[in-house]
Amino acid sequence: MTVSRLRMAMAVAAMLASAAPSVAASPPGALSCSGCHSPQANASSALTHIYGRDAGETLSAMTAFRDGSRPATVMNRIAKGFSDDELRDISAWLATQK
Repeated sequence: MTVSRLRMAMAVAAMLASAAPSVAASPPGALSCSGCHSPQANASSALTHIYGRDAGETLSAMTAFRDGSRPATVMNRIAKGFSDDELRDISAWLATQK
């Protein structure tokens, strides 16, 4: 599957999720995050809560996943599909989601 098809599939899955975050002004790829990361704080989840998190922290994490300096099982592959500008836009949008 190509990166663009993977992004499309992830975006569609995210939109179908019952607890999807607001889609207003979301940058491409941002909605796919809710496929794994719940938009609602959930103490029982092993995954980091990323909605409302500082944009700089999210951007740093995504950049580290992409360049391999932060270990990951899946996020390293996902992050490689986004440019610097896309990661900045996604991080900024996630920070506004409360």
